[in-house]
Amino acid sequence: MGLGSTNPLKSQPRSFTKLLPWALYSLLIPLVLLHLYFRPLHFSKTSPNNQIPPPHKPVILFSQVLKAGIKQEVLCDYFNGKWVPNNSGPLYNGTSCGFIKDGQNCHNHGRPDKGYLYWRWRPKQCRLPRFEPTTFFSLLKNKHLAFVGDSMARNQLESLLCLMSTASSPVLVYSSGDDKKFRRWRFPSHNINVSVYWSPFLVKGMEKSNNGFNYNRLYLDSVDERWASEMGKMDVVVLSVGHWFLHPAVYYEKGSVLGCHYCPGLNHSEVEFYDVYRKALNTTLKAVMDRRSGDAMDVIVTTFSPSHFEGEWDKAGACDKKKPFEEGEKTLEGMDAEMRKIGVEELEAAKKKEMGKRVRLQALDVTKLALMRPDGHPGPYMYGFPFANGVRERVQNDCVHWCLPGPIDTWNEILLEVIKRWENGFEMH
Repeated sequence: MGLGSTNPLKSQPRSFTKLLPWALYSLLIPLVLLHLYFRPLHFSKTSPNNQIPPPHKPVILFSQVLKAGIKQEVLCDYFNGKWVPNNSGPLYNGTSCGFIKDGQNCHNHGRPDKGYLYWRWRPKQCRLPRFEPTTFFSLLKNKHLAFVGDSMARNQLESLLCLMSTASSPVLVYSSGDDKKFRRWRFPSHNINVSVYWSPFLVKGMEKSNNGFNYNRLYLDSVDERWASEMGKMDVVVLSVGHWFLHPAVYYEKGSVLGCHYCPGLNHSEVEFYDVYRKALNTTLKAVMDRRSGDAMDVIVTTFSPSHFEGEWDKAGACDKKKPFEEGEKTLEGMDAEMRKIGVEELEAAKKKEMGKRVRLQALDVTKLALMRPDGHPGPYMYGFPFANGVRERVQNDCVHWCLPGPIDTWNEILLEVIKRWENGFEMH
């Protein structure tokens, strides 16, 4: 082209020159996205306001099928999301499932509202599938799944039994202890054992008694052998504790008194229960890693589940909300945030120490999704028809445990996703 030649673009219609930049952008944007996919940006761990984000790494990779039929790995943080209305409702009800502890059977105890049953948790980056019993059976075939902890562990166990029993009926093969605190069921169809072990501290402890001392005793450097002695028989372990650490207690370590929490009259120094909770988790996870040999074992730590008492626990309206909190209406803070933080930190520290493949570790981070559901507790319906004779000023409320069916079923939907990822050969991050 000579120096005197005209610019070919000037000879084109004005509409063409307007469209040209957009055509170039349409070519550049896919190239940029491909570059970012293969060479992702790396950001500093410090947030823009120079605050270090909380130690939160329960990020799970899972496979999502695109419309074109192509699978891609998507980051999914189940901790972040919101509750959305859902018309499908639960897979079971208070009548169809026979494993619900009486105090959590809200429907059969006369709770009149049913709206709490029609919500689903929606993570921000992905979709959380409904619980698939047949998938769960195929993944746990010939395995032993154990829930170890306090009444929240039992609450989650009974939710899982209800979900599983929609596809196959289990047989109770073992029961022992007060209030049946040690139980085991077997699903003959797939040779699956599901157990619950009562251990409210995970470490060795002596619970307070009405006839003796009015405080718990915890031995922070010794794991509770009531469940740990059977560790070799377990394939998947779900650890769930927290609320019992708030009770008055004396703590022992290395054969001597370390201190106590809320024990007036005893000449012991006050020890913050946060530190004790951390020590108990540390001792427990160390025992798991030290003792495990042979086949790999999966260990899942369920994070702290907040309560929703408003005012006094024996008032009729202690937790009377009828729908979830909306995003931004309730903030995770104070004790709830600290207990969750400790659980995640100890789990992540244990991951770094476990260099072999004998133990796989993962946090089941349910604290925020639980915090957002003040409507999901039994409240006064921990007892049958508490207002049959009129509304009383004082009635005991349960604003800690969860109605079945209810929000806690979501915990087991996430549990299934964790196990699916492990079985498909993907490590958790």
